[in-house]
Amino acid sequence: MNFPEVTGTLNLYIAEINRFPLLTAEEEFKYAMRLKKDNDVAAAEKLIVSNLRFVVKIAHEYRNYGFKLADLIQEGNVGLIHAVKKFDPEKGYRLISYAVWWIRAYIQNYLIRSWSIVKIGTTQAQRKLFFKLSQTKKELETLSQKNPEFSEIATSLGVKDSEVEEMDQRMGSRDVSLNEIINADSTNSHLDFLAYEGDNQEDALIKNQERSLVQRDIAGALAHLNERESYIILNRVMADDPKTLQEIGEKYNISRERARQIEKQALKKMQLALPYFNPDK
Repeated sequence: MNFPEVTGTLNLYIAEINRFPLLTAEEEFKYAMRLKKDNDVAAAEKLIVSNLRFVVKIAHEYRNYGFKLADLIQEGNVGLIHAVKKFDPEKGYRLISYAVWWIRAYIQNYLIRSWSIVKIGTTQAQRKLFFKLSQTKKELETLSQKNPEFSEIATSLGVKDSEVEEMDQRMGSRDVSLNEIINADSTNSHLDFLAYEGDNQEDALIKNQERSLVQRDIAGALAHLNERESYIILNRVMADDPKTLQEIGEKYNISRERARQIEKQALKKMQLALPYFNPDK
């Protein structure tokens, strides 16, 4: 298909699509039947271009969400194309009456998908809140001449107070790309001003070397232990989830007290074998 793309200035695009005449009900039915029966691509194009102006009108309803109008129109156009493919002219209604649902759905999905890297609007109640919260706030504010409480908004929309509060907080802040340029007069991005709080390369190298030496020394110290002592050190002293003296006693068929004595003995051997505890070695 070959129809206008939302490129260049928006005014030029709108002027271009307004050149396509609206179809009468009879013309629309004729083209839709040709598409349905013969899969006529030219007929589909006629149906699409004659309704592009309606996509612009619907996209304008969502311009206050902070996204480029051109992007909203582009998503709405995809919804229109999808509607044309599924349209059944024999049902008796006009194409735009059917397509408006798909146009809104594609624009709304784009807004929710692009609002945050954290999923938002995943339930029906959240989707309702996302698109009705600001409007309901303004309506209640106009009626009462004051900022409405979360409970008032929740009652009006038929949702929980906590859901209104959560959505209000999430919509109050937007994700920012670290690569985004701060302003038009600068070439600096947010990343350029992000402080790195970790070690520099030299300190990181020294720490890695020290860690390697410690691991080597510990491995050498473990070699001075017998099998039972080594097991206790590895599974009780050095483990993230250490075994209890009871568990060690059951494994070797010894008492808890005996397990504790072996642990103490093993630790003493480790200390004697490690250079940190024996400066003269």
